[in-house]
Amino acid sequence: MTQAFTILRLGHQGDGIAEGPVYAPRTLPGEVVSGTLAGNQLTDIRVEQPSDHRVKAPCRHYKACGGCQLQHASDAFVADWKVGVVRNALAAQGLEAEMRPIHTSPAQSRRRAVIAVRRTKKGTLAGFHGRASDVITEIPDCLLLDPALIAGIPVAEALALLGGSRKGVLAVTLTLSETGLDVAVKGGKPLDGPLELALAQATEKHGLARLTWDDEVIAMRVPPVQRFGRAEVVPPPGAFLQATKDGEQALLQAVQEAVSGAKRVADLFAGSGTFSLPLAEDAEVHAVEGDAAMTRALEKGWRKAQGLKRVTVEARDLFRRPLMPDELTRFDAVVLDPPRAGAEAQVSELAQAKRPVIAYVSCNPVTFARDAKTLVEAGYRLNWVQVVDQFRWSSHVELTASFALENEG
Repeated sequence: MTQAFTILRLGHQGDGIAEGPVYAPRTLPGEVVSGTLAGNQLTDIRVEQPSDHRVKAPCRHYKACGGCQLQHASDAFVADWKVGVVRNALAAQGLEAEMRPIHTSPAQSRRRAVIAVRRTKKGTLAGFHGRASDVITEIPDCLLLDPALIAGIPVAEALALLGGSRKGVLAVTLTLSETGLDVAVKGGKPLDGPLELALAQATEKHGLARLTWDDEVIAMRVPPVQRFGRAEVVPPPGAFLQATKDGEQALLQAVQEAVSGAKRVADLFAGSGTFSLPLAEDAEVHAVEGDAAMTRALEKGWRKAQGLKRVTVEARDLFRRPLMPDELTRFDAVVLDPPRAGAEAQVSELAQAKRPVIAYVSCNPVTFARDAKTLVEAGYRLNWVQVVDQFRWSSHVELTASFALENEG
């Protein structure tokens, strides 16, 4: 039976929410929609009264593809909504801050994507999964991905023909590097001599920088270099990398502003050096990261670079063993870039250490707000928040924030 609902707001996943709650994907606040209710999910949705913010999705794949959630909304609406998500998360903790204008990465700028590839009777099928579906949608005209990344999809298909199973789906991560395509495959056939040889030949044939098969490097024709400031780094396969160069630069500029003037910086959850290495142009940096392979890549990049101040590295699980106040005393600024879980244990120690300046980079406004409250209660001032949208048309929200001790001016 068809029922009508008025959409009241968007949830954190970008779905419209009506009273109940009832969840209706790809709807907007104020819209009257009808559909079939299955549990608390509305299906077969028809928009009876559209919002003024509704637009025609720019990508022809949008209806079938699950890569984007918000192409039906105007850019201005999405920008306001994402800033609002952060503002509301802070308000839930009794906090407020200056919200700087959002920075949004341009279309066709994503430098990494996980492509799903399945072998079929006729060949292969490659693209993104549909929303909450195992169905793969081909994406030859995707507006998210850098064109050079889209050009790598046929490579993913070729690899599936060599080592994919008709029963499973390959997850092929394509990453643009300064020297070519860095490819990492999960879910393929077990390696044996003939397959390894065929994959090595494919690396040469397609001009790949590096090919990794279920965590084993098959071939590296040239090192897949990522540039962080003056340094060139070869991250380990599958290592974290900001989604767009544009977004990375926006986050970096905000971090540099927040710690400007610092002479000794601790970069916690440092990855392969996204912030550590550019910051080393002006300050000594101690980079701490749980993944030892990333710290080795970071250190190697620093040693080969010219004109950087001293960078030291430490492989350490900051969830289990956060830096303690006595270890933090030698730093006059701290950078945090934790995963979605936030940095609760480390922030608790920072609250006691009372370092003059903290720059916090977050991909989860809720855990950020939780940690921000701890810092504010310890005497820090939340100066400003810069939202960075490098996952365009998605519900994902990233930000950088500046904290300073109240008595530090």
